[in-house]
Amino acid sequence: MTTTPAVPRGLAGVVVTDTALGDVRGREGFYHYRQYSAIELAQTRGFEDVWYLMVHGELPDRAAAADFAARTAALRTLPAEVREALPAIARAGAGAVSGPLAGLRTALSLLGASAGFRPVYDIGAEQRREDALAACAAVPTILTALHRLGRGLSPVEPREDLPHAANYLYMLTGSEPEPAHARAVEQYLISTVDHGFNASTFTARVVASTGADLAACLVAAVGALSGPLHGGAPSRALDTLDAIGTPDRIDGWIREQVLSGHRIMGFGHPVYRTEDPRSRMLKSLAQGFGGPLVDFAVEVERQVEAILAELKPGRELHTNVEFYAGVVMELCGLPRAMFTPTFSAARVVGWSANILEQAEDSKIIRPAARYVGAPPPQPVPAP
Repeated sequence: MTTTPAVPRGLAGVVVTDTALGDVRGREGFYHYRQYSAIELAQTRGFEDVWYLMVHGELPDRAAAADFAARTAALRTLPAEVREALPAIARAGAGAVSGPLAGLRTALSLLGASAGFRPVYDIGAEQRREDALAACAAVPTILTALHRLGRGLSPVEPREDLPHAANYLYMLTGSEPEPAHARAVEQYLISTVDHGFNASTFTARVVASTGADLAACLVAAVGALSGPLHGGAPSRALDTLDAIGTPDRIDGWIREQVLSGHRIMGFGHPVYRTEDPRSRMLKSLAQGFGGPLVDFAVEVERQVEAILAELKPGRELHTNVEFYAGVVMELCGLPRAMFTPTFSAARVVGWSANILEQAEDSKIIRPAARYVGAPPPQPVPAP
């Protein structure tokens, strides 16, 4: 009789493969892309440099950086078949909670078909990289167009002369962004490119292990991200601030939520057992802007951590990336409906890097499940 090894729920802590892309060291409050601190990269480099690092395994020199930025900027314009379909996709998803994120699944499928993406199993590494670059460059254009179309506005065509983050804000608003806003969003995007084997990244790799085309892998990842337990918390964290309203209501509101068993959005993380380094960086960015929203968020953080320490002793519960991400994006003029889509515009680079890495391994990911139903075989009853 073959016995199936016991594993923790959700595969927590189970190592399923080797990767050279990065890691999350939760007890240390540290994560990295390749051999570099992700936070240090966000503080010192541009988005295109980090994108290059994830694809090529090294940071570019100035010449390579300029060439890569020009190549990817030229890929921002959507194929005609995709562009023409976006109004219908936007109309179909107008009432959906996930809005542009739901539309992205359809648009990515169409992009893969119109661009002729072939199964990663059937093509070489160079073509896989080209497909990945095309998809990653197109995602911000798709998301911003769907957002604007959903509000009765015309899409804004991408500009090749703007860096990745600035172009994203330009396509979203129709105006060239303030440099401080563009840089803050860029740092947020860099900090969320990759983060270990989270649900969407693992999903992308599972589909890649079947040899499917790159668009299929990304559609699956977007589907995983759309779940509120994964990518939906930035706007919910701001909703918490709205629900509290004023500093004098913080203590009573938080205690009521905790004692009722409700989760405080923006606090706690399944991996980190100390402060989330992304939250620390984004808090610093928010405080650089200043203002009533930032002051209120800082006070809410202080009181929530104190209350959680009192009511849940022994547990390390701090702000995660979503708490201050929502604050920073609000300050930079992004609508809340675009918080999670903006996250996906960054994470698509990490997903693609994981897909490329997985495609080098021809072994399909095929785990087992332990059957716990009625003992078979049972006689089939007569009709």
